[in-house]
This record gives sequence, C-alpha cells and structure tokens, in this order.
Amino acid sequence: MTVTRQLAIALCIFFGTHTLVHAQPKHEEPRGKLLYETHCNACHTLKIHWREQKLATDWGSLKAEVSRWQASIGLSWSEEEITDVTHYLNAAHYDFPVTEQKGLSQGKKPIQALHQ
Repeated sequence: MTVTRQLAIALCIFFGTHTLVHAQPKHEEPRGKLLYETHCNACHTLKIHWREQKLATDWGSLKAEVSRWQASIGLSWSEEEITDVTHYLNAAHYDFPVTEQKGLSQGKKPIQALHQ
C-alpha cells in the first residue's frame, strides 16, 4: 500500500468519525426532568400536581414527597438526584420558594426556562 493511499484512508477515517461526533444532537435536558420522565411519568399525570389535596405545600414537603416515592418504588436515588427532581418539579409545576440550593447538579441556579 502506498503512502498516499494510507494517508487518504487515514484522513477518511478521521473526518468520517469527526463528522459523526459533531452530528449527534446536543442533549441538554435537566437531569431532574429526565429522571422524572423516565421513572415517574407512567403514574404521574399533570392531574397529580394540580389536585386540590396535594401533599406538597412547600419546598420541604415537595422534596420529602420526591424522596418518599423514589424509595417506595426502589429507585435508591442519591440526595443530589432527589434535589434535581425536586427542582424540576418545582420549576415546572409548583413555584415554591426554594429553601436550599445544595446538591444542584444542573448548575448554580434552579431551572428557570420551564416557566416560559
């Protein structure tokens, strides 16, 4: 095999894989949203978040409900995952004042884009 042919093959491989990597869609969904949609959406419709007798009445009770339900279905989420899901639900449905910022894995602030 000639040097020119080897170089041509190497360039095709390099640019072919380079293009594939950049062709992948960026996935910037918040982890809390992904966890909720993957593990909770099957049973939880929007009705559960808007019903009259909801158990979540503030940030602390919302986080307690997330923790309770993930444990009851055997998910074994970390504190960080529970906090991420709580932030997602709060931003998407409740809008309670957030009383803690620790454990956020999605950045420095709760998700604001969901209010739009």
